[in-house]
Amino acid sequence: MNITIISVGKLKEKYLKMGIEEYVKRLGAYAKIELVEVADEKAPEQLSDAEMEIVKRKEGERILAKINDGMHVVALAINGKMKSSEEMAKDLESLMTYGTSKVAFVIGGSLGLHEDVLKRADEKLSFGKMTLPHQLMKLVLVEQIYRSFRIIKGEPYHK
Repeated sequence: MNITIISVGKLKEKYLKMGIEEYVKRLGAYAKIELVEVADEKAPEQLSDAEMEIVKRKEGERILAKINDGMHVVALAINGKMKSSEEMAKDLESLMTYGTSKVAFVIGGSLGLHEDVLKRADEKLSFGKMTLPHQLMKLVLVEQIYRSFRIIKGEPYHK
């Protein structure tokens, strides 16, 4: 399986980079992982609704440019479906079983994802109602993908 994680903004924090690199390395035994970062749109702290829409649209265009035909797209969204680790593993296994070899997980910027990205998504996934920094979300996501493959293979993993 080929998994692409598309996220807005450059990861700067060394401790997050190290964690993500560790899980990407571990995932190498199960899948090919590609991390794609698209530029975030520079914007002032206080934005009108119209300005927020412009920022999200520009970031959304960059995201959509990285999504290939045939990719199963999972958008991380606060209003998405919440799943247990076992449910996520089952869904990934089902995709593999039925011939979907390319999956893209999409993490928006600080304002979230543009409607066009959400429309392109095959599913929306939520990790809960809390707001988390999108850079931290990348670490949580890659850990859960790793956990999913361990579950799929019946291998032990800390619960």
